[in-house]
Amino acid sequence: MMAGASHTGPFASGNATAVKASPHAQQLKAFLKSEAERLGFCALAITSAQAMPGLRDRLSEFVSLGRHGSMQWMPETLDRRADPQVLWPEARSVIVLAMNYGPDSDPLENHAHSENATISVYARNRDYHDIIKGKMKELAAKFASRAGGDVKVFVDTAPVMEKPLAQAAGLGWIGKHTNLVSRSHGSWNFLSSIFTTVDLGSDSQEVDHCGSCRACLDACPTDAFPAPYQIDARRCISYLTIENKGPVPVEFRKAIGNRVYGCDDCLAVCPWNKYAQVANEAKLIARDDLRSPSLSGFLTMDDAAFRTFFSGSPVKRIGRDRFLRNVLIAAGNSTDPALMPACEALFQDASPLVRGAAIWALSQLSGRDHMQRLAAQSDHEPDPQVRNEWHLALGAANIPEQG
Repeated sequence: MMAGASHTGPFASGNATAVKASPHAQQLKAFLKSEAERLGFCALAITSAQAMPGLRDRLSEFVSLGRHGSMQWMPETLDRRADPQVLWPEARSVIVLAMNYGPDSDPLENHAHSENATISVYARNRDYHDIIKGKMKELAAKFASRAGGDVKVFVDTAPVMEKPLAQAAGLGWIGKHTNLVSRSHGSWNFLSSIFTTVDLGSDSQEVDHCGSCRACLDACPTDAFPAPYQIDARRCISYLTIENKGPVPVEFRKAIGNRVYGCDDCLAVCPWNKYAQVANEAKLIARDDLRSPSLSGFLTMDDAAFRTFFSGSPVKRIGRDRFLRNVLIAAGNSTDPALMPACEALFQDASPLVRGAAIWALSQLSGRDHMQRLAAQSDHEPDPQVRNEWHLALGAANIPEQG
């Protein structure tokens, strides 16, 4: 869940003030709020399905600057993201819901334990898509049976701009870190939406309460924010460890520290989190074995072990090779010589992505002489990216190609 990859700043919406709903619509809204609370959502609000002024221009700028990185689905779906009625022309209202996933401890504390891995708070238990989608379908079905209109449910599974919609509906505002902030639940909110052909009016848009604070901007380890309310995904640790399919650029490896899946730093430092509550959905509360897991345990995982350990987790979606790439970067940052044998064993891994990361990790944990001996003993390396990692580790040493 990369921080703010889908937009470049706070978006004005077409609903600065509420549009009064009919008595029937007000009854439907009361029913929605009651059912949403029963299902475990912490907030619900409604906005119009009309296009939000300026959104398309901001998205276009984000893409034209290349800040979407390798996420090609963003330019491909730009028109549908910019206007809900391009996605579904019959839609009249958007019901936006938030589910709190607040942690029960400070997620930044684990950075001090470099021998352990840090996994983003949202990924420390079950995949939120699976948890929320069932609840959303239940809510949408009950609403449709009462309202008589059609509905479509979206849980981060379609080109929907949940954050601008949530701001337009009044659930919070888009902060300087480009994520939604709520006065009642801080930054820890999963967003989802129900599009409907029923006109439910609209709630008042929330206003920006960031003021002069720049805690989130200053906390970013990789300087991913070119300016307040703007993000360059290519520098974001969440993008680098999740969306990025290739090697992690060398310039960001040290800054990643022990983060092996995502990053919460800009969220965790937000002062509004003093009002945040701990998640009340049991499947969103961190598993004990994912709070501060050891890097050594992850380094020995084959594909079967990875799939078993992360069954039902969002981590599973990136696959074992990308995950091990991240773990090896963290191992290289650990300064723990006990991890050297496990890193060295991965020199022979079937995945070039893993082999390359293993070379970098061991180069950080051992001396140049040791790396030169390993290079001399290694078989011919067929992959150019892995050969490049050897060059980085050894300077101008000649690494034999497949011959």
